[in-house]
Amino acid sequence: MAKTNRTPGTGRRPVRDSLGPLLLSAMVLWLGCATGHASTAFEAAGSAREPWYAPDSSSRGTGTLLAPDAEKLLAPFLACTTPAAFVELQRGVDMARLVEQLDDWSAVRLGALGPVPPQAAETLNRKRAAFLLTATQEYGAALAEVFALFVIHSAFDEDLEKVLRQLAQDKRVGQTLGQMAVAREQLRQRGFNLADYPDRPERLLEDGVRGAREGAGAAMSSAPLFQTGALLGYAAQKGQLPPPYRQALDEVESALAKEALAPGNVLLGVLDEMTFGVPLGFYHLAAGVGHGAYALTQGQYEQATRELTPAVLMVALYAGGKGVRTLSEARGAPGTSTGAARALQGLELRLEELKATAERLRGQLGSEGLQELARYLRADPEAALLVAESGEAGAAALYEARGNVPKAQAWLSQAKSDRPGSPRTRGGAGRGPGGVASLTDEAAGLSREVLDAKVLEVEFDVPGPRLSGDVAVLEKQLAVMEKTPPAGAAGHPLWSEYLDYGKERLADLQQGTRAKHGRTLEPPLKWEGYQQMRGLVLRGLAFERDMAKLLHEDAARPKAERRFLQDFNEPRVETYVGVHKPESGLRYADVLVIEQKPLPGQTPRVETFSFKSRDFSGLKYDVMEARMEADATEASRKYGGTLDIRRPGIEGSVNVRRVRLIYEGGPLKPKNERQLDVAMRAAEKEVSGVEVLFQ
Repeated sequence: MAKTNRTPGTGRRPVRDSLGPLLLSAMVLWLGCATGHASTAFEAAGSAREPWYAPDSSSRGTGTLLAPDAEKLLAPFLACTTPAAFVELQRGVDMARLVEQLDDWSAVRLGALGPVPPQAAETLNRKRAAFLLTATQEYGAALAEVFALFVIHSAFDEDLEKVLRQLAQDKRVGQTLGQMAVAREQLRQRGFNLADYPDRPERLLEDGVRGAREGAGAAMSSAPLFQTGALLGYAAQKGQLPPPYRQALDEVESALAKEALAPGNVLLGVLDEMTFGVPLGFYHLAAGVGHGAYALTQGQYEQATRELTPAVLMVALYAGGKGVRTLSEARGAPGTSTGAARALQGLELRLEELKATAERLRGQLGSEGLQELARYLRADPEAALLVAESGEAGAAALYEARGNVPKAQAWLSQAKSDRPGSPRTRGGAGRGPGGVASLTDEAAGLSREVLDAKVLEVEFDVPGPRLSGDVAVLEKQLAVMEKTPPAGAAGHPLWSEYLDYGKERLADLQQGTRAKHGRTLEPPLKWEGYQQMRGLVLRGLAFERDMAKLLHEDAARPKAERRFLQDFNEPRVETYVGVHKPESGLRYADVLVIEQKPLPGQTPRVETFSFKSRDFSGLKYDVMEARMEADATEASRKYGGTLDIRRPGIEGSVNVRRVRLIYEGGPLKPKNERQLDVAMRAAEKEVSGVEVLFQ
């Protein structure tokens, strides 16, 4: 790197002397990002692929840029219309040094736009903690709480952990978040209990001097904001918040002025009006970047928050790539003065594109899948980075990998290699990194045969449209789809698996196979239905794993403390056990429990468990009751009465004392508890020997 002139005696470059070329590069990048062409902006900036902001790191703490200079540096990032554009822009920037030189509030705003590199995140979280302290001291806890909520909602779980530890290390938790009831509740909902982050022990000399210094300032006023020079800074920062937070501040200000309501109660009153609880999603829609962009976006932003849940809104923004906001008027050619002028006219949200992205993902993952995906994004900046860069394919891969970023990246790489024209190796249906075979768990008994039976069981319940049942027509349909995939399928981590599924079903139908694992073989589901089915399979397997773990833990407890297995002396819990009955053939019990120490003269007690992940939340009573009775009848037919166990080591004929049919609860549970209880008892009365439960 070429030498730079430095101020004699300081060893540091004067901050303002470096702003000329720095701000010029920033404005060039702003124009490119605002028009949705960050790569064009880099080319226009010339050396932008080199770090375009790289002051000497020795200037830490003394070269901090304050508004309006920081505002100019933030402009390229605030002009990015999506998390994907924000991530792309960072590739040409030394983010660690840039964040170091921003004032604390500017760093908070930058962090609300999306994930930053790990080396920048450390400084960002330090500045977030510093801002919380400053806001509390200068504005008072009531107003500072709204800013604290913005910090909480715009930080990943990993970052929040570091902010809390920074505050505790500095002995600041009690005097900041400790005073904020709503903020504490929001943290609790994210899994953070302030009691786990106690302030460090008192350091007499250090804390005494600090307390005296801060106390002198605080003694000037019991309402610091309105009687100090902080008012202008507060007004500017308030104007840079998304609308829900500004509304909350208005309410708190009014309550403080009237002294009629406790500010905490005011915040609780407006809580439902805010998109609280989802970080890094809506700020791209609501941030005012000047030149009319905010005014153009405002109406659609409000509509988006009404029509999409916060979790869906965040996922759609990350997975939607660069298409969710666009210029309000057509652009000129990149690089022309006309194009730049029109770029400044503003941006508007393409709400329909946002909703379409959400619906496509809902079709693939289901509503619960979208909620789970939002949790993955919220928890891990690397997960958010993956989806921002890879769009819908990255979102699907992350969900398939259960939030495991390296595994999702491997699946995406495999999907790219499976595209037409790429070398491809097949080892049977779904045997790639993201294929069905990757879901097997031989140690738990979930073999490929067991998994295939479960997939067929779920497929039987999916009502989606199917391809042709005519073998000749089906063969042509699959050939056309392989050459020309449906919209959104090319590059999708499940696309090659879907083609294998279709070809396997075609082969079965060509050979005259009409049933497998006791299920009638239908023509293949269409692409959208297959994605829905795959999501249901994943949800069901996750519930089965959780329940098996719960039963293993229950078996390890003393008999009197057990919840499920109190009738056993020494229960042995086995999963996915092959059992045979003449009338139903070979089936696989989710869990079989057998007594290892029966009382003298008694045969060993045996019970079976069948787990179901069904969505009962929107069903009418008669439909719910009929579904439960059908499930109870099937469970009794397959796993009740006299069974021939086929697993080595416990082979033999046994008489099952009781079948437990356990449904997944939570959001899948019916809302009406009374109707639920009636339906469960009706199913048990209709099918003797079966107990129906919700977990």
